[in-house]
Amino acid sequence: MSDFSSEFIRFAVQKQVLRFGEFKTKAGRLSPYFFNAGLFNDGDSLLRLGEFYTAAILESGVQFDMLFGPAYKGIALAASIAIALARRGRNVPYAYNRKEAKDHGEGGTIVGAPLQGRVLIVDDVISAGTSVRESVELIRASGAVPCAVAIALDRQERGQGALSAVQEVQQQYGIPVVNIAGLADLIRYLDGAPQLAEFKPAIEQYRAAYGV
Repeated sequence: MSDFSSEFIRFAVQKQVLRFGEFKTKAGRLSPYFFNAGLFNDGDSLLRLGEFYTAAILESGVQFDMLFGPAYKGIALAASIAIALARRGRNVPYAYNRKEAKDHGEGGTIVGAPLQGRVLIVDDVISAGTSVRESVELIRASGAVPCAVAIALDRQERGQGALSAVQEVQQQYGIPVVNIAGLADLIRYLDGAPQLAEFKPAIEQYRAAYGV
């Protein structure tokens, strides 16, 4: 586990973005943990979140020319990552989409820099992959190339078939998915967090039932 992975999990727990208990997922499963990136909702949290994403992106070695954040959660993420990259001496453009096309002013559905070159899509998680699919279509329609996806947490559990939602995206679009942390990192983190030890058996059981 990378240092930034364990630090990110600790940070998410502190902010109650990552919570433990019993939660129903979109797939109807009862999950022993829940991740809500929308609770990174202040300036300091967003600053640190952008730095975590940047650490994972740079470690991955993925080559990209700009960032794209799908509406709505991806908008703040793309901006925070762009700022974090600039603080490291790399100034990259970013863009995001509107849910509905604007018919006045500059018009269109894309806000920010023009989509061109190798575009890195940034989002919080991949559930059904709908946001990624829409992003890929927008990017390709602009003549640019979707080169990778960066997410905060990979739940590493099966989707509709034998593959996880992340693996389905990688297979369908032929692009890598970079994460700050995954379920395996979370379990390793719990080994060193005695105050959370009571939740580890349920998470391991969940992984045994639904993991990939």
